[in-house]
Amino acid sequence: MMSSGTVNELKEKGNKALAEERNIEAYNFYSEAIKLDPNNHVLYSNRSAALAKIGRYNESLQDAEKTIEIKPDWPKGYSRKGAALMFLKKYEEAEKIYTQGLERNPDNVQLLQGLEETRKAKIESTHFDNSPFPNPFSGPNVYEKLRNDPRTKSYMCQPDFLAMLSELQNNPKVLSSKLQDPRLMTTLSVLLGLDMTSMEADDDDTEFNNHINSKNHTSKNNSSAKYQSKKPEKMSVDLSDDQIKALKEKDLGNEAYKNKNFEMAINHYDKAIELDPKNIIFLTNKAAVYFEQNNYDECIKTCQEAVEIGKENFSDFKLLAKAYSRIGNSYYKLKDWSNAIVNYKKSLTEHRCPDILMKLNETEKLMKEEERLAYINPELALDQKNKGNEMFQKGDYPAALKYYTEAIKRSPENAIVYSNRAACYTKLAEFRLGLQDCDKCLQLDPNFVKGYIRRGHILLALKESTKGMIAFQKALELDPSSQEALEGTRKCYSALGQNQSQSVEDIKQKAMQDPEVQSILTDPAMRMILEQMQNDPSALKEHLKNPNIAEKIQKLLEVGIIQIR
Repeated sequence: MMSSGTVNELKEKGNKALAEERNIEAYNFYSEAIKLDPNNHVLYSNRSAALAKIGRYNESLQDAEKTIEIKPDWPKGYSRKGAALMFLKKYEEAEKIYTQGLERNPDNVQLLQGLEETRKAKIESTHFDNSPFPNPFSGPNVYEKLRNDPRTKSYMCQPDFLAMLSELQNNPKVLSSKLQDPRLMTTLSVLLGLDMTSMEADDDDTEFNNHINSKNHTSKNNSSAKYQSKKPEKMSVDLSDDQIKALKEKDLGNEAYKNKNFEMAINHYDKAIELDPKNIIFLTNKAAVYFEQNNYDECIKTCQEAVEIGKENFSDFKLLAKAYSRIGNSYYKLKDWSNAIVNYKKSLTEHRCPDILMKLNETEKLMKEEERLAYINPELALDQKNKGNEMFQKGDYPAALKYYTEAIKRSPENAIVYSNRAACYTKLAEFRLGLQDCDKCLQLDPNFVKGYIRRGHILLALKESTKGMIAFQKALELDPSSQEALEGTRKCYSALGQNQSQSVEDIKQKAMQDPEVQSILTDPAMRMILEQMQNDPSALKEHLKNPNIAEKIQKLLEVGIIQIR
């Protein structure tokens, strides 16, 4: 016998996981609940949402269809299916599903909203360069239309808009890259002669049909025309008198905001909220005022209220994304990187905006850098280095490596620790890693003799004797009395001599096929240097001080033109 208590418990766990963005866990909880109650339409609906968040849209679609099959009169099933089809970019099918749902539930806000989003997506996905229609941004009357329409009149004074318009006139293929600009959809509505009020983005104002009167009454007030959205005839609705008044207060608040009259803006937004408490745009606009006033705590509090109300009333996901991004921006200003990251991610879950993605990446880098700097402690680094030295002396190289690595994290500018770790890597035969540490050591301290000696030994082990000899020579320049550097140089000479088994003539004949070698040997200055080295082998040390000459000598040593005896 099935335990409904167990099903409800699993469903609640799934709901909690979904709210906290633990989407895979939510999916698993819902799946377990479905095994116990395979005819529960709510479970399929919720799992469809989880699958969509994970990115498994085809499976999300299947669960949405199962939801409709079990309970065909439940609007949420159509909403889930429409959303899945939208993610799959099947806009025509999504439009049909939303329409079917509205035939059963003509006043459902979420379905109305989904239908508008689908139609908007269809327009945004249209590539004018591949369509039989002419480029809407070109033509003799474009500028006149835009100047005469109150929606776009102000754009014509904005240099960046004019530059964008010119670019679209010359190359309509760039349209898809401009869709983030809210002015573009307004411009299209004017040029194409469409009523796209529901798709516009005016400040934070996208569309207000989230707050449609469920009784579907008809307004007699002509002043409501500005705020109406056209729907199919069966779904034609008007805003209530309070909603219209609220929008007027919002417009007054926006005007005051633009004029930096923040107190007046807040007063107008508060009146709008009082008239229409379910419209979260008024709250996010009010939060924007707090943000401008550097009152980040109030901005966060107001946006959190907006999110709570928005989720209760199925507000547009873009509006929820805006609220989360404002919370993230506030935490960013407070240098609370962790909370900023959490809210940027929530914003991106609701609506993927490139600007917020960039902000998230930037914040994650800042947090990592702050954590790295907070970890630096020279005293603890010295303690870890000493422990590493102890282990090294005992021959416990893995343990020594662990301590040296921790010391580097605690003091990343300490050249000696890199040198010590390089020695450890050498003992463990990790020569390439040791070479990297030597390079870092010498980058931090170019006069560190031990670093050059360690580098020379590693290069010798890698059979790169010529490079090793140059490293030992550099050590001798810094400390002519270094016996370790002298011994290293002799080993390099010996290694190079052992590799010269061919006759000089054979070596020269093969080497002369190399254009680089030919260039070096025909250079008069290099010929003089080579003659000098032949008469006085000790001159090699002096010539190696010149990086350009050292590079050429190294090349000749590698191919065997110069032989060390």
